Amino acid sequence: MPTPGSRPHDPLATSDGAIWYTGQMANLLGRFDPKTGQFREYRLKTANSGPHGLVSDASGNIWFTASFKGYIGKLDPVSGDIREFPLPDPKARDPHTPVFDQKGTLWFTVIGGNMIGRLDPATGEIKLVPSPTADSLPYGLVVNSKGAPFFAEFGSNKIGRVDPETMRIAEFVLPNSQARPRRIAVTSDDLIWYSDYDRGYIGRLDPATGKVAEWPSPGGGESGPYAITAVDDIIWYAESAATPNMLVRFDPKTETFKRWPVPSGGGVIRNMTPTSDGGLALACSGVNMVALVRIAEEEPAR
Repeated sequence: MPTPGSRPHDPLATSDGAIWYTGQMANLLGRFDPKTGQFREYRLKTANSGPHGLVSDASGNIWFTASFKGYIGKLDPVSGDIREFPLPDPKARDPHTPVFDQKGTLWFTVIGGNMIGRLDPATGEIKLVPSPTADSLPYGLVVNSKGAPFFAEFGSNKIGRVDPETMRIAEFVLPNSQARPRRIAVTSDDLIWYSDYDRGYIGRLDPATGKVAEWPSPGGGESGPYAITAVDDIIWYAESAATPNMLVRFDPKTETFKRWPVPSGGGVIRNMTPTSDGGLALACSGVNMVALVRIAEEEPAR
């Protein structure tokens, strides 16, 4: 990253091939063009905002959570203008992961306030609801094909599902009481995948039946599975407590793993995102880098 110590927290690959990131400790959003190698940084208006997660809307605006100052931000990349939407409840501390649903509504987790939020971009209206479990630390968030948000409860052994109309929350209890899901992904069959950071596992929840399956990560119980996503229904995640961090591929059909060391060490890969060309972008926060992964097809066995 151009600014030392910026600690890129989350990456975002946009349809134009650019890679965005939140420079959490430098109070900025950054854009990297892999074709030219050029960076552009956008400084935030409010000091020490602590930008965390980010997502783009259909018009190319970049929305982000300001974890240190309790607002949702919107950046116009063309003009550089930034608009801030303060959370209406002072208890809503540390907004975390934002995701748009199919209708253009922005959903987000509020880890410090133990809440789930919904923002209407047309009006700026924000509604917050508490997670049913106290101190559940709502963390990673995805929206399934039917528009229902699911979130990981990092402070408990639960996955939450939000009714997009009423915002009522239903919880799925994971079978191991020590499970601590941190981030989640969704595959085309609407199965929910999670990284169990504390136990060193990955897991799969079928919301239709409540059935859960789990697999120990090859790096062991101390490997810290964290960032996770799905590409063509293959699960990719990072063992963020391993030295160096390891990029791991899990094939649900064969239930087999492969892993690769991150050249820079990774410095805790907190999040990853698929790119428009079928690869991955990783935020390597501790080494002040974003990594790009090219996924090549394997040659068939002979």
